Amino acid sequence: MKTLSSCEVVTTMPVDDATPGWDAINGALGSLYADQQARHFGAALAWTLGGKDPLDGISVYWSEAGRPHWHYVSYGLSELFDKQSEDPDVSGFGFELTFRLAAPAGAGPADPPPTWPMNLLQNLARYVFQTGNTFEAGHHLDAHGPIAADRATLLHHVAFIEDPQLPARDTVNGRLAFLQVVGLTADEVEAMRRWNSEAMLHAMAAAMPLWITDIARSSLLDDPALSAVAAQGSEQHGSSTGLLLLETLDWRVDGDTTTLVLGVGQVASVRELLGLRLGHGRPLVLASGARQWEFLPGAQEALEPGDDSARCTLDAAGLRALLACLEQPCGRYPVPGTHMVLEIVPTLLRDAQGRVVREIG
Repeated sequence: MKTLSSCEVVTTMPVDDATPGWDAINGALGSLYADQQARHFGAALAWTLGGKDPLDGISVYWSEAGRPHWHYVSYGLSELFDKQSEDPDVSGFGFELTFRLAAPAGAGPADPPPTWPMNLLQNLARYVFQTGNTFEAGHHLDAHGPIAADRATLLHHVAFIEDPQLPARDTVNGRLAFLQVVGLTADEVEAMRRWNSEAMLHAMAAAMPLWITDIARSSLLDDPALSAVAAQGSEQHGSSTGLLLLETLDWRVDGDTTTLVLGVGQVASVRELLGLRLGHGRPLVLASGARQWEFLPGAQEALEPGDDSARCTLDAAGLRALLACLEQPCGRYPVPGTHMVLEIVPTLLRDAQGRVVREIG
């Protein structure tokens, strides 16, 4: 994760007729923290003026609910000022991000909140601004490293769920939801992929009240009871993960044959979800940037490649053949019984500036 590029403490926040979206966020927080003055951190240079941080600001509150923690709330993914977007029903991207960080023993409301969660929220917002892809409750994301930069933690992933204390609300600029970012371990996210993200988060809630992130914790799946609940949910219901975001997704057509290109770093996830989705009669969409490839279950194999989207229907034999190919290392593999060739290439991991920071395969 990058460091916060420019952040300064702002003691007052706009409250006037020109800031209806900002006021709506303040109103939600004022109801929850009526007796508390927020610590507000604003970007020194706005994104629209060339700044590196897309969020206009982040407010932080101290909370004793669940367990002592800091509650971070973003300003800038919704429309804070005048209405700009064409959709009257949605404010900006339709949500703001929140994050709850467990406080260490002995910390209190007078202690300054750690700044690394602000870097995390800015990075997530930067992804939304640069790609146009939005988050929803149930989505999860690989941070490709610790969510807290330069800290030893097993939490390398995040998931999103509706903030349990900030319900969605209607504003002058449209509907606004508050999506809470939750830090997770790799095996917890794998369990979500195999079953259902929101169901898994609710199953974890007893051990993680209000989904407060504790960067010092171990995997909650070390608890045999929770592990059994996750395994049973996957076996009975399959996976609810219908969309998988990939670093590498491409295809090219040569006559009747289409070559699907995937990065080796994520073929294991594709293989697992294909079985849990198509095996239960459900489709799976792979996406990267503006391109989408949809797998569908069917009685007969069919392939319809386009420039930016493709549909591939697999029968039971085709699915088994593709799953076998997805077990292979980097290389080219014709998929028996289909018009498809699978090409597995190294995965290039990039930072927020698009620079390659790691190669897998």
